[in-house]
Amino acid sequence: MRTGHDVSALDQPEVLKYLFHPRKDPVQAVSQDGVDFFIPVEKGVRLSARLYPADPEGPHILFFHGNGEIASDYDTIGPVYNQYGISFLVVDYRGYGQSTGLPTASNLLSDSHSAFKEVQCWLEGQGRTGLIIIMGRSLGSAAVLEIACCYQDEIAGMILDSAFARTLPLLTRLGVPTDTLGISEMDGFGNFGKIRDIGKPTLIIHGEKDEIIPLEDADILLANSSSMRKQLLLAPGCGHNDILLRCGEAYFKTISHFVEMLKRLKKKAAKGRGFDRRYPRR
Repeated sequence: MRTGHDVSALDQPEVLKYLFHPRKDPVQAVSQDGVDFFIPVEKGVRLSARLYPADPEGPHILFFHGNGEIASDYDTIGPVYNQYGISFLVVDYRGYGQSTGLPTASNLLSDSHSAFKEVQCWLEGQGRTGLIIIMGRSLGSAAVLEIACCYQDEIAGMILDSAFARTLPLLTRLGVPTDTLGISEMDGFGNFGKIRDIGKPTLIIHGEKDEIIPLEDADILLANSSSMRKQLLLAPGCGHNDILLRCGEAYFKTISHFVEMLKRLKKKAAKGRGFDRRYPRR
């Protein structure tokens, strides 16, 4: 299933130079703690991905990073997730890390479908049967909300870190001349609209003093979320890029508690399926 959301108006060079900041991975060797593989998205184009593995039967976070990051930036962060029993898998966009191709807004969304389905197959082939939680930071929130809209039954939950609700204000803050280019909010990613259709448990993390994506966006996403289990972690005094630095322990503990809740929900659902409702309790 595709959302059919058209963001081609954002594929103009005047937008892309602000929206994406691709850089290649200077180190071609696999991380000591990671496992690298590639995701084909179209003929001659593939995305690089890196898994920091923990227990194969434990939870897996599929992570889409910010617009200036690459998978290897998480070589010290992935092992921290592993300490909490969580496998952490980072996907690079086109042109980032060891990925080929060039990034656009349109292929950010279309590639998210391919990435999710290919990652599912790859994990299954590796004997990794744990829950899949999707997580996006900043620009990565667009990919995650696209996935969650279309594959709710195949994910356990969703985490949004420094996510944006509205596209137009973000582009304006980044320096895009939206008025000159004739871009409106209708041309954007539609994040706050998509989250209305997502009922999965949702954790939103945001810096109190985020200078790129203001806290108001987190409030909008929280208010529009249709999930019955949603929460906001406010990072006091933090901006857009220093939450991990300043709130590392609280950050990981909150995510760990969220993941544990998802595991409990799965166990509860499994027990419920085994209950014969033809016979009343006594």
